[in-house]
Amino acid sequence: MEWREEGVLLAVHPHGESGAIIEVFTAGTGRYAGLVRGGASRRLAPVLQPGAQLDAAWRARLSEHLGQFTVEPVRSRAGALLGDRIGLAGLSAITALLSFCLPERVAYPALYARSVALLDGIGAEGWGLAYLGWERALLEEMGFGLDLTRCAVTGSTEDLAFVSPRTGRAVSRSAAGEWAGRLLPLPESLRGGEAGLAEGLQVTGHFLHGALAASLGDRPLPAARDRLATLLSRV
Repeated sequence: MEWREEGVLLAVHPHGESGAIIEVFTAGTGRYAGLVRGGASRRLAPVLQPGAQLDAAWRARLSEHLGQFTVEPVRSRAGALLGDRIGLAGLSAITALLSFCLPERVAYPALYARSVALLDGIGAEGWGLAYLGWERALLEEMGFGLDLTRCAVTGSTEDLAFVSPRTGRAVSRSAAGEWAGRLLPLPESLRGGEAGLAEGLQVTGHFLHGALAASLGDRPLPAARDRLATLLSRV
């Protein structure tokens, strides 16, 4: 059993004295884990940094085995972000969330393409809004998409002002009535605008914590996500 594909390195875990178990996300195979012999060596350790783009080959005797990776660097991303605190936080949040929520060996080609584009665009103007859109796409792919196109109560597309914290559907100002205080605000950043990035991250954060993480058991959402949201909210 074997495959070879370009992918993003999501996580690195020490194994023994010199090895490493890595997780790689590719368009065709999804999130895959495997052993890299000598992964902790001076030659490979600088290559095996989360966020790196790798040419990865995986091989195992049986498909259910852990398998082994051989990797070649395509491009590093962390090195280009040295000195950029928010950029490094973004890289950590993206890779940590993907490692946390993606089921093993399930392909998500659209999410992969969007993730690579976001990783390559970290630091560019407006990448915070792109990150917010990526969180929405992640929720959608994991089965917790937000429906913000029309009011859940009336079906109207006008005066949408709130999001139901239970269903993730939009609610108009007139339909909210006395329940407005229990609803999440719907900022422009979640409707194609640029204002309200912090509020948008609060909305997606609510569903990442309360829906996505809750569906995966007792594991908390990676702290890297909230660290990034805090930094972006201060900009």
